[in-house]
Amino acid sequence: MITADIEGNFSTTINVPKTAAVGVHPVVVQVAKPSAASVFEFKVSPDIKFSGADKFDILTKYLEPGLYQSAYSTASKALFVTSAVGHPPIKQSALIKVNPDSLKIETKVTPNTLNKPDQVMAVYGIAIDDDAGTVWVTNTHASTVAVYKQSDLSLVKQFPNGIAAHARDVAVDSAKLRAYISASGSNEIIVIDTQTLEPIKSNAIRSSKSPNQAIRPMSLTLDAKSNRLYTISRTTNEAIIIDLVTHKVELIYPLEGAKAPSGVAVASDVNILFVASQGSDTLQLVDLNEGKILHTVRIGANPLNVVWDSKNKLAYAVNRASDSIVAIKLDGKLVANLKSGSYPNHLSTDGKGTVYVINKSRGKDDPTGDRVSRISLK
Repeated sequence: MITADIEGNFSTTINVPKTAAVGVHPVVVQVAKPSAASVFEFKVSPDIKFSGADKFDILTKYLEPGLYQSAYSTASKALFVTSAVGHPPIKQSALIKVNPDSLKIETKVTPNTLNKPDQVMAVYGIAIDDDAGTVWVTNTHASTVAVYKQSDLSLVKQFPNGIAAHARDVAVDSAKLRAYISASGSNEIIVIDTQTLEPIKSNAIRSSKSPNQAIRPMSLTLDAKSNRLYTISRTTNEAIIIDLVTHKVELIYPLEGAKAPSGVAVASDVNILFVASQGSDTLQLVDLNEGKILHTVRIGANPLNVVWDSKNKLAYAVNRASDSIVAIKLDGKLVANLKSGSYPNHLSTDGKGTVYVINKSRGKDDPTGDRVSRISLK
């Protein structure tokens, strides 16, 4: 029996048996005076032991509070990182240029201010346009994007608020002069001309399971050679393939067994898509030739993002709630489960076998928080 306070709030602690099955379990809550009942989901995540650290060279450095995403520039030979602290009104945010060898900060700027006292246009998602020498970022809470120079991080253009509802990720096709933004607050992918810096169009996406069910695009991954853009919908548990010639949805694959997918990466050389799903604690390998799920691997608690290392044929994924980084082979076998520090948030690669991971913090005194890590096979 649990008694609520005068405002209807209550809390309790339960012991979960060690024998509890991994997965999502329904929990029924019954209320008296007045009589009511509700069902909520309780998730038991897999407990995977750390292993395989001896196979990797790992360097970790403190960077800046509120790290969010990173992207590597081949042209500048630099790692670019976004950070934003807290929730609106946001007063601390940074775009950072990092030396990829030493992991030391080379340049750092505070994004332009809003028309409000002490608030900044916080930066979150990030992508590189090496042909233009620019960095694209999403301003999620302002539902827009901005472009900066790679050389000195000076602002090229701040787009108007509201052009991409809750803009999450951005991907750039330098050759085709296109930037793509996942508007996770709607069912759209926004397209911008990277030369004129003007919006071209938006692509609305409809669920294959129910046309009336709301799609919410999350991470983006671009395969410029095959003219495809990949995303996933956290609300409908689907993988979406967009043809970059027609700018239309080419295929939608249901992700059976996945719940709340958020991260996506593609191994274009073998035509396999990787999907990280927070709600099901899984990394799925999808055969893009037939749309079949080859492997569903439970990798930790709340997998958030994934990246493909084409040199070593490994997929790396971060598990936000279990503070871990996993490396998976194409056969679905686990190569390593590495310590990441608190709340790992994002991964990127230089395309030459090195992966960069950034993690957040549990507070200002967190000894493993707000780090960037460089990982490579020995």
